[in-house]
Amino acid sequence: MSKLHYFIVTLIFSILFNNSTLAQEKKSEFINASLGFGMCAPYDETDLTGTGFYAQGEYVCNLASWFAFRPYAGVVIASGDTNELGMQEYKIKSNAFLLGTKFRLSAPIPYIAPFLESGVGLSTGSFQTYTPYTNLKKDGVLLHIPFSLGLALGRRHNFEVKFSYYYHPSIKQFSGATAVGFSFPLNKK
Repeated sequence: MSKLHYFIVTLIFSILFNNSTLAQEKKSEFINASLGFGMCAPYDETDLTGTGFYAQGEYVCNLASWFAFRPYAGVVIASGDTNELGMQEYKIKSNAFLLGTKFRLSAPIPYIAPFLESGVGLSTGSFQTYTPYTNLKKDGVLLHIPFSLGLALGRRHNFEVKFSYYYHPSIKQFSGATAVGFSFPLNKK
């Protein structure tokens, strides 16, 4: 390749990726709202799941383009049983208000940024896991461990598509959602 070809290729890449510095603000604050289809399932191998509703709000503090601190509050309402022969009495339920904090690690790629989240939180509400292997029912406050996997989309990564899960070790079930979200900036520039 000649020097002219290298120059043209370099120029094309420079033009295409010129806006990548605007793709994610390094230090910023947002409010993120998510809605989705809620679900709950037991830890054991029983073919039993519950479905329902999920909503969550987060205060987002981006400390770097790849790291964010995210306190959250949300709700998941999901329940279910099975029509499988001999298992009609088994049920699962998670009606909970969620409160906690998590951190996000993301790949600051322009327009589409995969991310991973985890942290710790509390759930308050009513829970039941009744399967052939587990029979637990609790009301009150339980510890949960959040885990999310998803994609932040758009020029400023203000749209999200994610799978969020909340593991409840004391009741031997997890609840979660397939959700979409939108971020509203608090500090406009």
